[in-house]
Amino acid sequence: QVQLVESGGGLVQAGASLRLSCAASGRTFSTYAMGWFRQAPGKESEFVAAINWSGANTFYADSVKGRFTISRDNAKNMVYLQMSTLKPEDTAVYYCGRSKYYSGSYSWDEYDYWGQGTQVTVSS
Repeated sequence: QVQLVESGGGLVQAGASLRLSCAASGRTFSTYAMGWFRQAPGKESEFVAAINWSGANTFYADSVKGRFTISRDNAKNMVYLQMSTLKPEDTAVYYCGRSKYYSGSYSWDEYDYWGQGTQVTVSS
């Protein structure tokens, strides 16, 4: 069984930075791609970023490209999302997910395990 636990969310002002962390259990962590999605109130979930199994390839939504950086530490079973120059429209619950595949995935239904989410609120 795989468990994912996110942390690092909070309330910040526009322009600030936050780093989200996702701790994963399971011996096969390094075999799979990982991703971050977010969901704002009243909106559908949105792809944010993904990283392949080795960390060599990363993928971003256009809305966060250049501001967010996804990374992973396979030795520690950790995935990170460094968020910079935050905007009020980044406000959402952020979810860490494990892909079914070793390559990066943009689609929610290509992930089979999810964390409980961490709230990020950006005030203007």
